[in-house]
Amino acid sequence: MSLSRRGLLAVGGAVTAAGAVAASGAVGAATASTASAHSGRGRVRTGFDRLAADGYRLLSGERVGVVTNPTGITQDARHIVDVMHPDDRVNLVAVFGPEHGFRGTAQAGGSEGRYDDPATGLPVYDTYLKSGQPLADIFTASGVQTIVFDIQDAGARFYTYIWTLYDCMHAAALAGKRFVVLDRPNPVTGRAALGPVLDKAFATFVGREPIAQAHGMTVTELALLFNGEFLTRPVELETVRMSGWRRSDFFDATGLPWVPPSPNMPTPDSALVYSGTCLFEGTNLSEGRGTTRPFELLGAEGIDRRWAQAANALELPGVHFREAYFAPTFSKFQGKTVGGVQLHVHDRESYDPVRTGIALLVTAKRAWSGFAWRPDNWIDKLTGSAKVRTMIDAGAGTHEVVGAWRDELAAFRAVRKRYLRY
Repeated sequence: MSLSRRGLLAVGGAVTAAGAVAASGAVGAATASTASAHSGRGRVRTGFDRLAADGYRLLSGERVGVVTNPTGITQDARHIVDVMHPDDRVNLVAVFGPEHGFRGTAQAGGSEGRYDDPATGLPVYDTYLKSGQPLADIFTASGVQTIVFDIQDAGARFYTYIWTLYDCMHAAALAGKRFVVLDRPNPVTGRAALGPVLDKAFATFVGREPIAQAHGMTVTELALLFNGEFLTRPVELETVRMSGWRRSDFFDATGLPWVPPSPNMPTPDSALVYSGTCLFEGTNLSEGRGTTRPFELLGAEGIDRRWAQAANALELPGVHFREAYFAPTFSKFQGKTVGGVQLHVHDRESYDPVRTGIALLVTAKRAWSGFAWRPDNWIDKLTGSAKVRTMIDAGAGTHEVVGAWRDELAAFRAVRKRYLRY
């Protein structure tokens, strides 16, 4: 299959995003017959794999910079920068690292700074917490003409890589750079959007724009959404889709190798629960950082079996809660033994991570007298408004809290539908 910069960019449906520039396009997804011809392991080809198979024609004649991290790999687990750098068909001149860094050496809330990559000699620029004109100036100083984005997402609004995507698109538009997004699977499927929608008054780097807490989109779909709905100055955007991916696919159905996209996202199981249990970052309970099961283990000193009993009594679909005790090696309660729960998802098709996260907040507050929100009300940034916190404080139950975002979620789903490409 030949993928030229123009012509076949519209295969599988033209970009219809309002506000997208005429040069925007998308390398089409595989046809239904092609997708059905693939089954089992190895059937999904990422945007990069398709770009490379076409000889990088989409990047021909351009000075290219790549926004990526350790997840930017090929099907045989080689990093795309290491693959492209020696290839004469692409002129790779710079790398841009997000939170945790290009090579992934930094913990949460950190980055690697500016350095020259020892493996390739390429200059690596730090994008973390940079946006607007300062980031545009970095793109200009790097000398790139086209910026390529290739990072594995985890499917949650507060996972910062999608806002690195957003900030880089905005900065690229300011700097007059072309922007290409290479697609990768949403590891927890793209079946549905779930949870509350961000109120712009609560916008931060864990949520720039009003999307759902679990967005149910791939990074190319998000890029089209950002360009069409939120960026006042749209970027010259092109996307390279995957082939063989279906919206119902969990990550283990793709046949692709999993690389932890951040230090506390070690497995696809972590991603499965993350959009709900990450809410515990906004409390005084441990969210499992410093254990081998972050976001699956939750707890604090003084919690006993009553929390697991209360959570199990709700009979939430697809999940059981085990009374658990653990000692985090870093972060909250470092070196101390705490009590809490471990989530065991036994039916991921029926499991709702956001409802589960809310249910755990409600039952934790009721079962443990020491429960408290983080003093800075970080929970409001994670949920996208003050509603979840204030409703739980007022005694609301899970069903009532979840029902409070029904209308805003329906409105987002209607917008989201216009940008789905699989």
